[in-house]
Amino acid sequence: MYIPMSAYMRVGIIHFMAYPVSKGEGPIAQTFQQLASDPFFEVIEVTQIKEDAVRKQVASMAEIAHVELTYGAQPRLLTNKLNINDLDETKRQDALKQLKEGIDEAYAMHAKAYAFLSGPYEEATKEASYQALVASTKELCAYAEAKGPMPISLEVFDYDVDKKSLIGPAPLAARFAKEIRKEFPFFGLLVDLSHIPLLHETIEESLEPVRHYITHAHMGNCVVKSPSLPGYGDLHPRFGFPGGENDTEELARYLSSLLSIGYLSTERRPVVSFEVKPFSDEDPALVIANAKRTLLRAWDLVCQRTF
Repeated sequence: MYIPMSAYMRVGIIHFMAYPVSKGEGPIAQTFQQLASDPFFEVIEVTQIKEDAVRKQVASMAEIAHVELTYGAQPRLLTNKLNINDLDETKRQDALKQLKEGIDEAYAMHAKAYAFLSGPYEEATKEASYQALVASTKELCAYAEAKGPMPISLEVFDYDVDKKSLIGPAPLAARFAKEIRKEFPFFGLLVDLSHIPLLHETIEESLEPVRHYITHAHMGNCVVKSPSLPGYGDLHPRFGFPGGENDTEELARYLSSLLSIGYLSTERRPVVSFEVKPFSDEDPALVIANAKRTLLRAWDLVCQRTF
């Protein structure tokens, strides 16, 4: 039996990955309009927008198009080489300041959720980095809570391939989310199909330990077999990319797992967003079309196997 995927989830897309605007500059309004004009997407994830007029224009277009905004603060840290769990207190505060500015921006644009990531660490001081991350996250959540309700998520990244983030493997992600949730029930984890092979975990190994803490999900691909391959690392190439890990079958398994653990739901209709990026001189429109076709076929497989 076929059931529309819109009954179980809201499909989104990350604007700043599909188009080269992660630094808050460039053709932001024009490219956002292209996505907002596409009824396939109910959610568009944005990041820093340096010009106030452009920020207001994007928020207005989102309202007109009846599309929801969420805010990804990951570029605020990555492009500025900031680490939210830095053991240097001055640098940790710099990262916190950057993320708080992102929260201000997210509220100004009426975004419905906010996400960030942990930073690099050294194995010898891993626990100290963990405690720094806990302190930073609690301060960030308290700052957001004072401004109004907005779910805050930490995205789970690789720990030894590309971003080399503290969070990190599924057991540590679960420990972390459980600790933060004791004080801030609106906190959760953002899981990403693109990152699962980079974490050296199966889909089930990556999702099951954190099933109670997932508040956001991404779909995408990666290359991890060899550093010599084009697209190696956390570059989010299109589905079916040569040497890549994820295509239709893997996406179907991911969606099936999200369904079986209760994340996909007819009651909540949670967000599941594409995180795909053109490689080299690829046309963003073709990469986006690839993602949509892959999802449609993957959902067909989910329906055939589940309902």
